[in-house]
Amino acid sequence: QVQLVESGGGLVQPGGSLRLSCAASTSIFSTYVMGWYRQAPGNQRELVATISSGGTTNYADSVKGRFTISRDNAKNTVYLQMNSLKPEDTAVYLCRASTLLNTYWGQGTQVTVSS
Repeated sequence: QVQLVESGGGLVQPGGSLRLSCAASTSIFSTYVMGWYRQAPGNQRELVATISSGGTTNYADSVKGRFTISRDNAKNTVYLQMNSLKPEDTAVYLCRASTLLNTYWGQGTQVTVSS
């Protein structure tokens, strides 16, 4: 079982920035595909960004050019740097770790973009 703990959410004004972190409790973190997803009230969970074990990244069109996903395998942590935030980015952001056999989710961290 892998535990994922997100942090870094909060309230930010439009145009502001936040950095989310997700710490994983596994010694084989480097083998996992890591991802950030988000879910706003009344909406389905949607992909934000993923990063493979080799560092290949993938982004939703809505966040391209504004968000950056990265990972530090030495710290078992994946990050999401979010810049130029918009009110429509408001959601609970969840971390996901996956292999071919298993998928794990964190509890999520709230991001609210509002003036």
